[in-house]
Amino acid sequence: MLIVLSPAKTLDFTKTIHIKEHSEPVFINEAEMLVNKLQKLKPADLSSLMSISAKLADLNFERFIKWEKNHSQEHTKPSVFAFKGDVYVGLDVDSLSEENLNFLNRNTRILSGLYGILKPFDLIREYRLEMGAKLKNPKGADLYKFWGNKITKQVNEAIAASDGEKVLINLASNEYFKSIDKKELKFPVITPVFKEFKDDGYKIVSFFAKKARGMMTRYIARENIQKAEDIKSFNLDGYVFNQELSKAKEWVFTR
Repeated sequence: MLIVLSPAKTLDFTKTIHIKEHSEPVFINEAEMLVNKLQKLKPADLSSLMSISAKLADLNFERFIKWEKNHSQEHTKPSVFAFKGDVYVGLDVDSLSEENLNFLNRNTRILSGLYGILKPFDLIREYRLEMGAKLKNPKGADLYKFWGNKITKQVNEAIAASDGEKVLINLASNEYFKSIDKKELKFPVITPVFKEFKDDGYKIVSFFAKKARGMMTRYIARENIQKAEDIKSFNLDGYVFNQELSKAKEWVFTR
């Protein structure tokens, strides 16, 4: 079973994390190619490319200027500890045991505009580059063209090597999951969806849905779940599996 997550825009590199194992992103050369292009852009260009404020553009301009291919433990952090958005609040890696973290590293991948695909223990440098960014490159007009089928190949390999049932649990956003070519996937995909009861029915509320994706990832790791069917027992924060609203490959959890 392999889980895929989106990264987060918010990062935290203030605390040093020491883990027994760490690794280098598999597409470090491709990341360097993208950074080389980004280093040629001015802050105003970055602001336009990523629809961010001038202050954030200045910050990321400095990040890209300082970015180096060498990903030693200095100035880097394991990806799962570096991201601090809503998904990662729900995941709460600090609450996980060493055994849980090793499970995550084997059975989770984080999709990334800059790095393509990351293991949780892959070391990354501070960056911001969303998968949907229309960064022109030799492969085409955006990052989907740049990555082509490389991410999909890595996902297939990771599912084949994962624990338990060979299935992909899609807990990524649409923007990031689009980087995977479903026609080229060799394994089935299940997409959990999280809904809140609002007014006259169940609706997706982005903040809560993101946090729930992280909570489900934590649940799978802590329970050492090996079969997709067993994630239907997910019951954190009041969520329960809703058979009536679910489809064969889209499992809805409501509260």
